[in-house]
Amino acid sequence: MAPSSQSAAPLAPLPRSRARRHGGLSGGERSPAVQRALLVVLALNAAVTVVKIVVGARTGTLTLLGAALESGLDMLNNVIGVMLVALAGRAPDEDHPYGHDKFETLGALGIVIFLSISCFELMRGGVAALVARRTPVGVRPSDIGIVASTLVVNVFVVWYERRRGRALNSTFLLADAAHTGSDILVTLLAIASLGLARAGWEWLDAALAIAVALIIAWSGYQILRQSIPVLVDERAIDAAELRGIVLGVSDIRDVRNVRSRSTASGQLFAEVTIAVPGATPVDEAHRLADAVEAAIEREFGTSQVTVHIEPV
Repeated sequence: MAPSSQSAAPLAPLPRSRARRHGGLSGGERSPAVQRALLVVLALNAAVTVVKIVVGARTGTLTLLGAALESGLDMLNNVIGVMLVALAGRAPDEDHPYGHDKFETLGALGIVIFLSISCFELMRGGVAALVARRTPVGVRPSDIGIVASTLVVNVFVVWYERRRGRALNSTFLLADAAHTGSDILVTLLAIASLGLARAGWEWLDAALAIAVALIIAWSGYQILRQSIPVLVDERAIDAAELRGIVLGVSDIRDVRNVRSRSTASGQLFAEVTIAVPGATPVDEAHRLADAVEAAIEREFGTSQVTVHIEPV
């Protein structure tokens, strides 16, 4: 169509796309920041794991060994996370035109796999201990104090990962924080088991270990609830709500199609097909496309919007 305002030629479909990122970090800055956070957490988890293994192995406390397994898996998750986040932070390329964010979501699913393994092993060990009547031995007051110190570390890790995860829009950090959040309760149960063993209630250790396994299973379920919608491109915005935002732009006669999805970093992708009068000049059509993009950005934040324009 000619750009003249007097032209009455039909308006051809006009794709418009613009990435909008205002506030926060770019992909190149975000990935190293997430990696640094994971390295801090890795060092803390390593210290906690060593403490729990030493005390758990010496006393034979199954609940504490389960807690050590949890912390050990945290370490492995951190190592995998550092590699996956580096991959997820790459800029879009020919093979991945929408970017690499979903690799970070895959990392979150990796956490679920490790959680499943630890859940199964701990459940199996708890049942076996109940049947064989195995109980902790030689628990000292100092053991309780040492394990209690790891609880402080767990609390700090959860606070730190959640703060950094929200600041960086990192699904992996938030998922790992949820996992470590379950570690807090697991560590509390381990401390309770040590205390009960000191009081002569050693047999409760196996029952508490089974409770720890159930907590781990719940944590994995919560991570799945957050990760699967991103991987299957579940709609990010209700279609009626998105349609209403677009119709709020003047001179748009109809909204014929809307689609949306989001990435692990929280970026919105939306595709909108709008109808305008057939005699609309090209420059005016571009202005309307920009207005639609701006309206969606104002309402939903960081977004990449593709606007297709069709004549009425």
